[in-house]
Amino acid sequence: MRCGAAIVAVVIALGVSGVGTYRLAPAAESARWREIAWPFPRDGWPSGRAFRCDGACAGTELYVRAKRGFCNCDRGVADDDEVDRVADIDLISPRFAAVAPGEEVGLGEMRGRARRYDLDLSDGARHAAIGIAVSRRCDLFVAAAQGRGEASAVQRAALAFLETPEMKVWATAALDGE
Repeated sequence: MRCGAAIVAVVIALGVSGVGTYRLAPAAESARWREIAWPFPRDGWPSGRAFRCDGACAGTELYVRAKRGFCNCDRGVADDDEVDRVADIDLISPRFAAVAPGEEVGLGEMRGRARRYDLDLSDGARHAAIGIAVSRRCDLFVAAAQGRGEASAVQRAALAFLETPEMKVWATAALDGE
């Protein structure tokens, strides 16, 4: 009798711990980002950081950087034309077209806009892209993401990565000139 009760207890414990492990395990299709080299030539702004997704958003690349002293201190990023000008989409390809009006976004305490684009790349491929421009005081934090997936998926993956604690800390330091 004791042996049977012990076996039942072990089976229940293993079953419960298995369910807990399953629920706590990361999704098999989660995004895994790794840093890559900044792929663009120097321009009037400091280089930023570049990342490639190796998970569910495979093939998506994200480029981020601070543009200090480049923002309307009162309005911030107020319209889609400003996103078109500052979000660095043109670094990926000069042949881009907005596919819809932008939308308001926030990254931590910073507020601004995101806009979706179609890109025609030099090799003839067509990618979806997202331009993001948010401001803090008189400074901008910009991000451009591009990938083979649908624009909404590229945007979700990029915004989720930008909301991680590590990226928030880096963005704040970059805007502070550190």
